[in-house]
Amino acid sequence: MKIVVLGAGAWGTAVAIAAALHPGGHDVQLWARDAQQAQAMQSARANARYLRDLSFPPSLHVASGDASALVRQADLVILGTPMSALRGMLQTLHGCSAPVAWLCKGFEAGTGLMAHEVCAQVAPQLASGAFSGPSFAQEVALAQPTALVAASRDARVREALVAGFHGPTLRVYASDDIVGVEVGGAVKNVLAIATGLCDGLHLGLNARAALVTRGLAEMTRLGLALGARAETFMGLSGLGDLVLTATGDLSRNRRIGLLLAEGKTLEQAVDSLGHVAEGVYSARTVVQRARALGVEMPIAECVVALLAGQLRAEEVVALLMERDPRPETQ
Repeated sequence: MKIVVLGAGAWGTAVAIAAALHPGGHDVQLWARDAQQAQAMQSARANARYLRDLSFPPSLHVASGDASALVRQADLVILGTPMSALRGMLQTLHGCSAPVAWLCKGFEAGTGLMAHEVCAQVAPQLASGAFSGPSFAQEVALAQPTALVAASRDARVREALVAGFHGPTLRVYASDDIVGVEVGGAVKNVLAIATGLCDGLHLGLNARAALVTRGLAEMTRLGLALGARAETFMGLSGLGDLVLTATGDLSRNRRIGLLLAEGKTLEQAVDSLGHVAEGVYSARTVVQRARALGVEMPIAECVVALLAGQLRAEEVVALLMERDPRPETQ
């Protein structure tokens, strides 16, 4: 297969490396918007900015300039841009006949739309979907065992992602519940900030378990209101991605919570990462979408208030613990 990955950040680069290592012998093109960055990566055979010391396989080539020429020759196109850049990137793919899948997770700021809803607005002709699940870029690039979900209502997209990536170190499961997969990917980032805060305040493992479990309930409520299936949230893109992002030391969103618990400002916390933490930007949009549907998400609401400086870390804990008792299923 000829696989084109548009976007040379950490996750885009990791997916390109995984495709190039596939036993199917894929020809992989990693496209970078910055021509100077592309040239440096091609010369060094590595992405020093995001995945230092991880060498590119021989079948991975770096390109820049006009991406449309690459896309026209592709059997599969992967969009490795953040959610904020998805709309613009999709608008450049009107002539694309290959299956397209995005890696970003979240709700679009301003519109509150999920990625597949953005695509339906600007490029409805594309055969498209999401490539998601519990995965840190560094571990995927190192070929450590990982399982992901190929989510699309179009069987051709699911089949292309399985053919492109399923192999000895990367299992790819297919799902047609793109709503559930995208809700899980968006909400888990917000909940990871809350869990990082919990751990940063040294509230204990009992508190962490309660927070993850009740967070999963919030995620599921929102997903069901948007038309997802409940079982999706017990899978890789729900529980799996939530556990990884909320507890894994490589999680940028968890790190934001830890830094806020130390007394850092949001600006200081974000600056110290050097990478995008999607939960910071999607938290408000997640809550806005939930409110519009009448869905209660108290943990996510507290994260929004914390990020906005309306609550201190200790006040978040008190607010959640003082809520009225209720049945667990609510």
